[in-house]
Amino acid sequence: MPLSPFRLLIPGLFVLAGTCAAQGQVPDIFRDADLPLGEKLLREHQCGACHVRTVGGDGSAIYRPAGRINTPGALRGMVDMCSTELKLGLFPEESTAVAAVLNRDHYRFGLGPRAGAKR
Repeated sequence: MPLSPFRLLIPGLFVLAGTCAAQGQVPDIFRDADLPLGEKLLREHQCGACHVRTVGGDGSAIYRPAGRINTPGALRGMVDMCSTELKLGLFPEESTAVAAVLNRDHYRFGLGPRAGAKR
């Protein structure tokens, strides 16, 4: 049975979705995000304290667990999942703002490594 050309194309689309990091640009999903709003929401909802309770230490071990969050869209989806599970009621633009701050401070999709940051 011959392979469908779409079957060969689809894996490549997933690879392309994560290529913004190699291009040195802010991922489109975060381009118009309200970073001050994201910072405020992270403080208000005490996200860091929840991460400490979840993984211990300073909570930073929650970032990039075993490659689970490996695209900007997956990061945005994880923020949505936290909002739903914890009944935070974040609007889509608020989830995007939170994810954009997490990307800037921890994940760095499209931004390159921070100076002095451990990876």
